[in-house]
Amino acid sequence: MNAFLLVPAPMLTVIALLVMVLVIALVAWALQLMQAATERREFSLMLAGCMVCSAAVGLATVMVLTFTSPGRLEARGLLLPLDTEATAGISLDAILLPWDETAALGDLS
Repeated sequence: MNAFLLVPAPMLTVIALLVMVLVIALVAWALQLMQAATERREFSLMLAGCMVCSAAVGLATVMVLTFTSPGRLEARGLLLPLDTEATAGISLDAILLPWDETAALGDLS
């Protein structure tokens, strides 16, 4: 079992807020690098700004995937388990199709 699933909800909120602050700081830094690149006409600073911005997007994506993973939702009771025996459903034996009716009538005679 993943140890991340055992972290209480208030602590997860703090972690998520810290990661969001980090993402915002990375985007702000990327914008400063890009602004400096346009002022100095340096392509390397623009490239560095794009790399920092893509790192911020990657960090935000991983955070969203981590906090909303199916295992996490199931551990919180927000998602049903995938046991096929425990899930409710309808049996295909209870469905009467039109061609099944003619076969059933032919068996009676």
